[in-house]
Amino acid sequence: MSVWLSGIGILLIGSSALLAVRNALFIRLILVETLLILPVSTNRSSMSEPNSGGIPQRFHERHQAHRTTFFSQPRSRPMGANLQLSGLRKDGTEFPVEIRLSPMQTSEGILVTGAIRDITERKLAEQQLATANERLRLAVESGSVGGWDFDLKTGKNLWFGKAHAQLGMTPDQTSRSLAEFWDRVHEDDRERLKHALRIAKDTREELAEEFRVIWRDGTTHWLRSRGRYHYAANGEPERMLGISIDITESKKAEQALQDGEQRFRLAAQTGKMYSFEWDVPTDIVVRSPERVKVLGATEPLHFKHQQFVETIHPDDRPTFIATIAGLAPGTPTGEVIYRVRGSDGGFVWVKSSGRGFFDSHGKLLRVIGMVADITDLKRAEEALAGMTRKLIDSQEQERAWIGRELHDDINQRLAMLSLELEQLRENPSEVQSRAQELQKQTDEISSDVQALSHDLHASKLEHLGVVVGIKSWCREFGERQKMEIHFKSIVPNTIPPEIGLCLFRVLQEALHNAVKHSGVRQFEVQIAEHSNEVHLTVSDAGRGFDIEAASQGTGLGLTSMRERVRLVNGTIAIDSKPMRGTTIHVRVPFASDHSSERTAR
Repeated sequence: MSVWLSGIGILLIGSSALLAVRNALFIRLILVETLLILPVSTNRSSMSEPNSGGIPQRFHERHQAHRTTFFSQPRSRPMGANLQLSGLRKDGTEFPVEIRLSPMQTSEGILVTGAIRDITERKLAEQQLATANERLRLAVESGSVGGWDFDLKTGKNLWFGKAHAQLGMTPDQTSRSLAEFWDRVHEDDRERLKHALRIAKDTREELAEEFRVIWRDGTTHWLRSRGRYHYAANGEPERMLGISIDITESKKAEQALQDGEQRFRLAAQTGKMYSFEWDVPTDIVVRSPERVKVLGATEPLHFKHQQFVETIHPDDRPTFIATIAGLAPGTPTGEVIYRVRGSDGGFVWVKSSGRGFFDSHGKLLRVIGMVADITDLKRAEEALAGMTRKLIDSQEQERAWIGRELHDDINQRLAMLSLELEQLRENPSEVQSRAQELQKQTDEISSDVQALSHDLHASKLEHLGVVVGIKSWCREFGERQKMEIHFKSIVPNTIPPEIGLCLFRVLQEALHNAVKHSGVRQFEVQIAEHSNEVHLTVSDAGRGFDIEAASQGTGLGLTSMRERVRLVNGTIAIDSKPMRGTTIHVRVPFASDHSSERTAR
């Protein structure tokens, strides 16, 4: 007979004579690579011959031999721990079982009791667990995850996955002890990590920490670790298991983002710029606190976008609106320069750069961006444009002056010389008496052409040196203009050509202006060296002039002098008042490389 309780079959098998198995209950079983346990047949009429109807066809021949062996040596036999045992259902399907057979001595002989358990669900669970473990193993080995399993009782430590690579070590190094691990942990993070481990052990909570490790090559890497202690029945921790992942690249990106945000904050705080965010559906614009540096202290933090548009200069408003309209999923960024009215009523030049964000239908939802005050830049551009116009005017004035000098003076005198030579050709008898006069006129014209050339090209500075060249030019200029120039120099060292040319052009401009406007015929020129600087001073006791008015005028004299001095990192000071004379003082530092050269001489 057999009884089934909660998935367990209880079999009672009696045998007064072990050889007369046809008259007793029996179990049909087979053991090939696996031991197959099959349900008992309780139909005595079918026991005249061994019944193999419940056994898979492939095991029928061996079934009888194993049954005979079992009854010839009846003993307790747990079956299923290391073997795969199967039962066969009436519908022909197999199912895994566990069985335990035990002989029992009775007055009628030996009875064999057996317990059969259907372990289908357990086998399925074991298969699922094995599959999950295999998937975990593959994930750990193919990814960047490393893990550890520390046996706290035996001191045996198991590292798996990418654990050794995360520490900059080889697998054999990570399998030794925890000492190597703690040597790798950054000294600034070591105590914090140990404290976190103590807290996790005492509170029985999960460990979750980020810390740095130093590889043997000296590079620093970041790890994020999670783990948990496991405890024995007495409450003592016996194992520590966990996993870690290398987050170095993530930390670098995070640090770069923080650095970028910090630089932005510093730029916004020290410069004139602010950020904004426009919620298009609500039409609300939110601006950062730095807006007050650009637009004024009374500007609100929140306002309607349309209200802001109305503060834009009317001439710039169409461009601003067109830029917003041009934002699209394919072209989400835009930039526009415009003027906007500040809280003081004046207009400020700004550059606005923004990016739009859209929904799945391409509708604009949000715009974020930056606004920078470029008023100073615009003023500089306007000044540069004005300077360019003045330089063009200067070129035209220079050309006109050269043209006048050549046409009104040199050319006229050459024409007169030509006429006199023509007259002399018609009266050869006068050659002897007029030759000296004609020679004198020719020399004067040649001298004036040479002086004009020297004004345009400072060849003497190249051939004679800066100080001697300037002194020679002052003498020639004074003679031509019928004026006295008192020149004095105290320069013990050589002046670099670029500084010398700057001083020469400033001197030319100053003396030409003085001849025209000062009303005097005496001038003082001095070149001196003080504290690694060369100083040029040009002064007169003439009428003087209004410096502010002259700077606002159309003339380029003062502007050209200032620009030339600026290009050599020098400074120029002009002291002049009406009827109190004029003094121009230029100071230019020697370049560091030239100073070294001069010191070595």
